[in-house]
Amino acid sequence: IPKIGNSIVALLWGGDCVCDATLKRFFALHFLMPFILLVLLLAHLGFLHTTGSSNPLGIDISHETAPFYPYYLYKDLLGIGWYTVILFAISMFFPDLFSDPENFIRADPMKTPL
Repeated sequence: IPKIGNSIVALLWGGDCVCDATLKRFFALHFLMPFILLVLLLAHLGFLHTTGSSNPLGIDISHETAPFYPYYLYKDLLGIGWYTVILFAISMFFPDLFSDPENFIRADPMKTPL
């Protein structure tokens, strides 16, 4: 970015080069981002629960809609439960399912893998 690019890079890096401050900043961002997303998700579900879903055309059809609780809440909890069971089964019974076969080659300091 002309004129402000160098100052943005210095702000992100924490100095003139990538150093300890840069790693700490990006680790903190990497650590906090899931919690921020979780808060935003819960706020979104809370607003959806209180006001309900709206029609993009602006037509009021509230007499034809089903309430969020209990119908959609139970449906969402069932979906989350199934995904949790599948993730747990894969991680416990097939931990190497998605890993690369090169990870199982014995390390040799004299030869670099492709």
